[in-house]
Amino acid sequence: MSEKGKVVIIGSGVGGLGSAIRLAHKGYKVMVFESNPYPGGKLTQIRHGGYRFDAGPSLFTMPEYVEDLFRLTGRDITNYFTYSKEDESGRYFWNDGTRLVAHADTKVFVREVEAVLGAEARHTLQRLKRSETMYNLAGRIFLHKPLNRWSTWLNGDVAKALTRIHQLGIFSTMHAENRRILKNPKLVQLFDRYATYNGSSPYKAPAALNVIPHLEHSLGTYIPQKGMHQITESLYALALELGVEFRFGEKVERIAHDGKKVNGVVTSRNTYEAEIVVSDMDVLLTYRRLLSDFKAPEFILSQERSTSALIFYWGIRKSFPELGLHNVFFGDDYRGEFERLFKGIVPDPDPTVYVSITAKRIPADAPSGCENWFVMLNVPPHRKSFDWEKLIPQYRKIVLTKLGRILGSELEPLVEVEDTLSPLDIEIRTSSFGGSLYGNSSNNRFAAFLRHTNNSSRLKNLFFCGGSVHPGGGIPLCLLSASIVSELIPNP
Repeated sequence: MSEKGKVVIIGSGVGGLGSAIRLAHKGYKVMVFESNPYPGGKLTQIRHGGYRFDAGPSLFTMPEYVEDLFRLTGRDITNYFTYSKEDESGRYFWNDGTRLVAHADTKVFVREVEAVLGAEARHTLQRLKRSETMYNLAGRIFLHKPLNRWSTWLNGDVAKALTRIHQLGIFSTMHAENRRILKNPKLVQLFDRYATYNGSSPYKAPAALNVIPHLEHSLGTYIPQKGMHQITESLYALALELGVEFRFGEKVERIAHDGKKVNGVVTSRNTYEAEIVVSDMDVLLTYRRLLSDFKAPEFILSQERSTSALIFYWGIRKSFPELGLHNVFFGDDYRGEFERLFKGIVPDPDPTVYVSITAKRIPADAPSGCENWFVMLNVPPHRKSFDWEKLIPQYRKIVLTKLGRILGSELEPLVEVEDTLSPLDIEIRTSSFGGSLYGNSSNNRFAAFLRHTNNSSRLKNLFFCGGSVHPGGGIPLCLLSASIVSELIPNP
């Protein structure tokens, strides 16, 4: 078959699925290669003894980017899945016994912060308003457009944004700005944690990332009716309807090219010609494994990597009414925690722990009276010196002790089923170098410009999507990367 009009996509993560849908809708013949026997990349699920766990991303924001794919193709999203908005974004716990519910209603949230933390309402409102201003000023522009096109920079909205560059937070760090505005140490810590949404440190990442709280506190958080994995199932079903061909268990070994443009891929089974190749694989590994005969952009690839995660999936034989869908248990030494993260010091003696319990909203996810705990810790990417068989039990003991102390309940006897996911597992299963969740970190004021672009400047018809390239990681940004790729590729 002629390569004209054919697109090969490497990987079926959210970015790959979004790209497949958009390009198939454009009229391309799309073939997706996935080394795993299932679609979704990190956005998959696990079932154990009556418990269901979302294996990866647990937070759903900006659902309009999922809706766009169904609207684009003339489908009603409600025929595929439905979702509901949460009335709180999370619950926060500190070692000293302080507990705070972050209500979705801003007025209620501000009153709660004032009552529990003693923080002045005007400071919290100022932080949220500034996050909104940053988003409206530049967030939509720079997240939706490729940064390596003159058309982006010559846009009138961009010119307007650049005249107010002092408001974009590139001259300060997240923590410095939060400390200046919020004053209260616990509230600063709460807002600093948003650096982890792209695997960075609030003490190094630019204050521009303080736009993230706007997405959660102002635009809201959501949950699909059957859990996060339903997003993958729905996008996969839509792609199939559009004629996308999936080849599971077939690993791409090399991107074929003539030095000037790509012309297909070589897999573990065959050689396939294609006019266009889109990689949803970690961009570093794309170059190292699939383009080893081509000069890589070393400066971009050598940037500091984002954090990874260690995840425990615990079926808990008890219900905890004080816990919600999203729960964060902070450590006392937040600055030290991030220093240890990026120096590769493990295990952390008092890590911040995130616990998601979808059974709070989806009763079928756990047996009656029980809960499915998705327990995640930020950890360094895998290194050769890390022995996860030894580290996992150490972290497990630390986490069980910490959560048990705060909740006033011995947890070890309550763990009915258990599974784990380490950075090494993440690397193997999702081709993410070292298990880094977001490619490069944003521990640099120019981080946005140090992410790989969505197309190659040296190999024609080679494109990149997913969390390791512009505009970044997480479901919304991965879908935006797919949108940018689609705009860069002309109609067949």
